[in-house]
Amino acid sequence: MRSEYDVIVIGGGPAGLAAAIKAKELGLNVLLIENREFLGGIPLQCVHPGFGIHYFKEDLTGTEFIHRIIERFRALDVEYYTNAHVLEVVPYSYRHKILRIVTEEGLFEVAARTVVYAAGARERHMFEIGITGHRVAGIYTAGEAQTMMDIYGVMPGKEIVIVGSGDVGLIMARRFTLEGAKVKAVIELMPYPGGLTRNVVQCLEDFGIPLYLSHAVTRVEGKKRVERVIVTKVDEKLRPIPGTEESIECDTVVLAAGLVPYLKVIEKAGVEIDPATRGPVVNSYLETSVPGIFVAGNALVINDLVDYVVEQGEEAAMGAYEFVKNGGLPALKWRKLVKGRNIRLAVPHYLADTKDVTIYARVGEPEENVRLRFPEIGKEIRLPFVRPSEMIRVKLKKEEIARAKDRITMEVVRDE
Repeated sequence: MRSEYDVIVIGGGPAGLAAAIKAKELGLNVLLIENREFLGGIPLQCVHPGFGIHYFKEDLTGTEFIHRIIERFRALDVEYYTNAHVLEVVPYSYRHKILRIVTEEGLFEVAARTVVYAAGARERHMFEIGITGHRVAGIYTAGEAQTMMDIYGVMPGKEIVIVGSGDVGLIMARRFTLEGAKVKAVIELMPYPGGLTRNVVQCLEDFGIPLYLSHAVTRVEGKKRVERVIVTKVDEKLRPIPGTEESIECDTVVLAAGLVPYLKVIEKAGVEIDPATRGPVVNSYLETSVPGIFVAGNALVINDLVDYVVEQGEEAAMGAYEFVKNGGLPALKWRKLVKGRNIRLAVPHYLADTKDVTIYARVGEPEENVRLRFPEIGKEIRLPFVRPSEMIRVKLKKEEIARAKDRITMEVVRDE
């Protein structure tokens, strides 16, 4: 291990690997730190297709996708550590950060001119989503259940209720069914599914799995193991409606109720957090409010496609390259990206006209026949529909950004 690196990448999943590859290709000396025992992150345990359609122009399984990325990483001979934990990132000066890292060889302090943080996200647990009841065996997050099945070959249960209809929950419902389990229901709090339409069709409807919209699991019951869940209808404000309770017998509850960016290390470094994304506030180089700390992947914003995660990793590496080359990003005229009608979240938060910028956004409500508008720069895009589950990805050219003075509003309006 050197005493100083141009860039240290935290996280060995798709965003971190992509950042390390791009940084190495740009000529930077790079160290990657991964806390698990192997590289690859979540796609390693995803044996279903739907990966790489944009990035590789092929429909790959998660395992196939990430192995292609790992092969590129290893071919470049990037230095890395697994089973290593970053305890702290200290912004020692404008151009230097000190990282305290624990490896199997001991505790080290290493300096870096830049950091790309790509530590991913954590799953929400049952107490964050208001489920009460007995603390019994048979309750897993979707990631835990996926790891048991696809890494260790262990079935978590035989009769399953899944909480949450995001893509992970939908794919897990199909996976359980194909492995011989009975999925009794998928429970969704919102009045619409949380995942992609193709996954609703291919993972639930094709297998006859019931989807309960506008319902919540309010209680888990059992003695030693889960025996049943109590499911309740919710009103338009997502409050349980008394008298609508229903019992569903099951031995396993799988929580697929969403992800939250995992920011423990860089929060302590003082990065500003966006309450909408629950990730850091970033500029168009994916640099956080702490100069020289960049962020990518699900640590930045919860993405719906791993292709976007890889894209952000490369973008963050290019930002780090600009920082190293120039001793910091130049003073630029930043335009604030303002969330307008029906935009729930959008990144990056500040845009400069030095390069084309890709915006990643999600809407608050599903709508059909709409226009995506940026009124300050005169840009409009017609869309047949928008859904909260599907990320909007749109590129703004630097010439378009230059038309705005100090802000660019992004909004969805109905097509008259």
